Amino acid sequence: MLKSYFKTALRSLLKHKAFSFINIFGLAIGMAACLLILQYVTFELSYDQFHAKKDRIFRLQQNRYDKGELSTQWAAGAAGIGNAMKEAFPEVETVAKFTPTGGVISYGDKKFREEKMYFANNDFFTVFTYPLVKGNPAKLLTEPFQAVISRSVAKKYFGNEDPVGKRISRNQREDYLITGVAEDMPENTHLKFTVLLSFPTFVKFTSPEAETTFDWDGFYTYILLKPGVKANAVEAKIPALIEKKVGQINRERNHRVEYKLQPVQDIHLYSSYMMEAEANGNGESVYFLFIIAFFIIIIAWINYINLSTARALDRAKEVGIRKVMGSYRKQLIGQFMFESVLVNLFAVLVAFGLVVICLPVFNWLTDKQMGFSLITRLDFWLALLGLFAIGSILSGLYPAFVLSSFQPIAVLKGRLSKTSHGAFLRQTLVVGQFAASVALMVGTFCVFRQIDYMQNQELGVQINQTLVLRGPNVTDSTYSDKLNSFKNELLQYPGIKKIAASTEVPGKKVGWNAGGIRPVGSAEGDANQYRVIGIDYDFLDSYGLKVVAGRNFSREFSTDPKAVLMNEAAAKLMGFKKPEEALNKRIEFWGETYTIVGVVANHHQESLREDYDVHIFRLIPDSQNYYSLKLEAGGDNLNQIINTAQAKWGQFFPGNPFEYFFLDEQFDKQYKADKQFGQVFGVFAVLAIFVACLGLFGLASFVTTQRTKEIGIRKVLGASISSILMLLSKDFVKLVVIAFVIASPITYYLLKQWLENYAFQASISPWMFIVPGLLILIIALLTVSTQTVKAATDNPVKSLRSE
Repeated sequence: MLKSYFKTALRSLLKHKAFSFINIFGLAIGMAACLLILQYVTFELSYDQFHAKKDRIFRLQQNRYDKGELSTQWAAGAAGIGNAMKEAFPEVETVAKFTPTGGVISYGDKKFREEKMYFANNDFFTVFTYPLVKGNPAKLLTEPFQAVISRSVAKKYFGNEDPVGKRISRNQREDYLITGVAEDMPENTHLKFTVLLSFPTFVKFTSPEAETTFDWDGFYTYILLKPGVKANAVEAKIPALIEKKVGQINRERNHRVEYKLQPVQDIHLYSSYMMEAEANGNGESVYFLFIIAFFIIIIAWINYINLSTARALDRAKEVGIRKVMGSYRKQLIGQFMFESVLVNLFAVLVAFGLVVICLPVFNWLTDKQMGFSLITRLDFWLALLGLFAIGSILSGLYPAFVLSSFQPIAVLKGRLSKTSHGAFLRQTLVVGQFAASVALMVGTFCVFRQIDYMQNQELGVQINQTLVLRGPNVTDSTYSDKLNSFKNELLQYPGIKKIAASTEVPGKKVGWNAGGIRPVGSAEGDANQYRVIGIDYDFLDSYGLKVVAGRNFSREFSTDPKAVLMNEAAAKLMGFKKPEEALNKRIEFWGETYTIVGVVANHHQESLREDYDVHIFRLIPDSQNYYSLKLEAGGDNLNQIINTAQAKWGQFFPGNPFEYFFLDEQFDKQYKADKQFGQVFGVFAVLAIFVACLGLFGLASFVTTQRTKEIGIRKVLGASISSILMLLSKDFVKLVVIAFVIASPITYYLLKQWLENYAFQASISPWMFIVPGLLILIIALLTVSTQTVKAATDNPVKSLRSE
């Protein structure tokens, strides 16, 4: 029986090569696209799934409310919350606590700035499953001045030597004994470290309050619950603990703090708070891509159903004769289902080849390195098998039942040729295909429109022609004098206009978050949190920041070390209705009094995804985080400037690596994820439209063939080619228009929801729907025209001879 099915199916596929190619190639593209996206989605969902105790690990995420309104959401919370929970709640097994630090690590003549460095407690490796190459996890990070380094860091500093037992120096001030080496962090973790320093060292540098206080934020706290404990039950007990510890103090300050237990597996896709350990992914983007994968494969299966039912009249006589010869309906269903299985099998083989060929391009689009090893993974083959099985059943079931239902008497008498069997279903499916295509193209337009909008808006700050040097970590008591000498010597170079020192530069979230700031004389409960930027006298002029009231810091005022500037958003938060009202007002800032001497216009410190933040500018002339060099526009001596800066750097700041970046490039990196999403969305939207048009091409070809004799008669009676084109195309045009009408409101709603992620949004204008709609219509017309033009220009005699 199977041999007969196979011969018949193969004969049918070879007889109609064009239809077979469209079916197989369309399904293959759909499957390949679906597989690639599913691999990406699977990878994004795999973050932190490798931890052995992942279901019991939760991060304490902190929300702060001032005057009843949410003011700050932190990934890192108070220093004492973890230990307090461990002492108060028997459900908590242990706590991992760590806080970020930075600096230059050196060993011998090797020195590098390490970015992913933390002070961590000794339960870090108890909570997380980061494999160790060397070291006993129970004895790591227990004493002051101990360190654990990653394998790549060990290789960088020690080559093939065993690093355990050796000492590294941080900022040439303190030495750390290496007691362990950890494997390099996998790509799919939200927490990647290169160096861990023992938390007792941090306590020694600061105070024992680093273990207990609730007034000190910036500490990552991960709790490990005991087996069987419900996280929501533990979370519900935290408010009572906070009330017991600092409830009275919080009421006096008119603020409130709450903690949420965040599952470690959810952090990568569903977390974007202050002090995230790294830039996380976007769960909505991942699921949007999953929807695209669903659309593409559904469109491919619709093609198969459409073409199979359209060819029903061609195969009607075959069915009639088979039934007359004694075939049962279930045998015919088996035959047509076998054909579906065969087509899907060929499609799977082609799809596998396409995945192998396209994987490097896909990795480039997504900036992920999944590698060809994915073909060795079980989930890849399960996905492939699933697509094959589901595709074979879904795409084959309806055509099999339609084709097997024909009555032999009606078929052999030719009555069936006058019916529109399956036409309504085909039209419905075509509308569905092109509704999805319209939605995807409009979505692509909107995504790129939003990206373009963000990149081309006025930032309120001049970031072009700016070379930024990372400030030195290795300094001494002469640092301030060296900084002034370094500036003065560089300013002698003709290509450098200005130099400014600061704790922050545009393009990243301000790390200095200060609470308890309020006008002098106001109640403690009137205090708010602000983001503080330390700047020198030249910062505002260098970056073109406008003072809308008052003045800039000036060397002419000896009192300016006790003065502050604030931006318009900060002045508004402090209660001033107009910028001028803030001038000469005094504020309480951590036990000291400062006078407001100027208000600065709001500027975009971060991308336009974020709203204007509340900034206070403190005068710190010897800030050592960043030096911003403003360059002459159009200068062609950039390499000379960099070489000169490097030479002077070595002269004034020996022991520090020379590191720099161009600010406009750094700022644009904030849009990297949006650009990648737009590129991936666009590519697969085009693929979906291509697959839909592939089916439309086949359908138009079949319909045109069915109407060959009609076309010949019309030409003999004097019909023009244009009228014939109109006749054959209008039905398809009507379907595309219906698809556009259906897709537009749904797409508009979804886009509005997506744009809610951005504080500054591009408007959704009618052309964003009209242009894609017209493009889809033109593409559909061109697709149909490739067949209709041929039919309309054929010799009518030839057409009239066709049967």
